[in-house]
Amino acid sequence: MRVEYINPFIASLKNTFRTMLGCDARRGSLSLKQDNRAKHFVSGVIGLSGKAVGTVVVSFSPEVAMRAASTMLMTEANELNLDVLDAVGELTNIVAGGAKAQLEEYSLMVSLPSVVTGHDHEIHFPSNVTPICIGFDTDWGPLSLEVGFAPIEEVASKRSH
Repeated sequence: MRVEYINPFIASLKNTFRTMLGCDARRGSLSLKQDNRAKHFVSGVIGLSGKAVGTVVVSFSPEVAMRAASTMLMTEANELNLDVLDAVGELTNIVAGGAKAQLEEYSLMVSLPSVVTGHDHEIHFPSNVTPICIGFDTDWGPLSLEVGFAPIEEVASKRSH
């Protein structure tokens, strides 16, 4: 996973939080993902396909998910209900779509978002793609961005080795 693949996702997440939610998402540490467990309790998941394959995960602490949904829906969300889960899916879609626009050379298609909840839930990335995890801090709490993304030719060359 190269930095030029991850930067569009980082920029899109920061921009989405700033413009849509009026919330600063401050980037923390970047690391290679060592297991399949999501970082937080609620995760939006989107697949990418085209001249590259990958998966994008935006994993929210419950506090961030509820505050983001409250801001988007202009109502107070005090529990992880269907409205909050829909908001998580929509935010993940916006982040992936913003990055897709910066990665035009890969003719990416973005799947519909799925939302997964629960402590230590697992999300599996495409084989032969090593995901990167970036932590973010907001005034509402933590969230993370996990991206496993590679052009088709890189995936094919890893399979042949």
